[in-house]
Amino acid sequence: MANNLLQGKKGIIFGALDEKSIAWKVAERCAEEGAQLVLTNAPVALRFGQINELSAKLNAEVVPADATSMEDLENLFRRSMEIFDGPCDFVLHSIGMSLNVRKGKEYTDLNHEWMLKSFDISSISFHRMMQVMMKLDAIREGGSVLALSYIAAQRVFPDYNEMAESKALLESFARSFGYHFGTKKKVRVNTISQSPTKTTAGTGVKGFMEFFDYADKMSPLGNASSEACADYCVVMFSDLTRMVTMQNLYHDGGFSTMGMNPAVLGL
Repeated sequence: MANNLLQGKKGIIFGALDEKSIAWKVAERCAEEGAQLVLTNAPVALRFGQINELSAKLNAEVVPADATSMEDLENLFRRSMEIFDGPCDFVLHSIGMSLNVRKGKEYTDLNHEWMLKSFDISSISFHRMMQVMMKLDAIREGGSVLALSYIAAQRVFPDYNEMAESKALLESFARSFGYHFGTKKKVRVNTISQSPTKTTAGTGVKGFMEFFDYADKMSPLGNASSEACADYCVVMFSDLTRMVTMQNLYHDGGFSTMGMNPAVLGL
């Protein structure tokens, strides 16, 4: 059900690849709530993804951008301001990639060049994005910036590999840049720590399905779906959360607060 929470607002969604992407669901929900959107992803992702289908469905323009390139990001935000006839109101960062995970490297035997690439793509891109937005004055006063995180930033999940450090860095950028964006333009910056979700990237993590089932049993409400995450993002982009900033917000059915659930033991 649409409530027009984002009526008249304009937003940029990073990371929609296919229908399994959380960013894809977020874009759909934002459009349902009245937002005008620009979709973006790396040029290589655009070639094998399905973002053009989403673009046609939502009447949203696609602007390619490598989030590790300052030049690409500047072009993205300048082009978006042309499309929107002014700054945007909200931005979603839903970007993450690890070559070490893809190639099955153990945490104690990582390729450190690949690790640095993981940090650049998954975390430093968030700082780049906000730095460019501030420089170009590309987001309105009172706007909202979100990035998707995971509880491995705080706890040990061995098979999540160096993506755990990537998410910890991502959350740190949200706090630090959130201070500067808040004092300068009242822009909110938060991260959402989502349940394990059956995305294209998520299912590529070793042991994903076993952990997905474990988290579902551990959480009193079960795992939060990508559709539920999209609803949460809509609320965070709306004016209803204009005083929430520099927070890591758990959206995980209660998993982050649990110590043990008898259901996991079959009791």
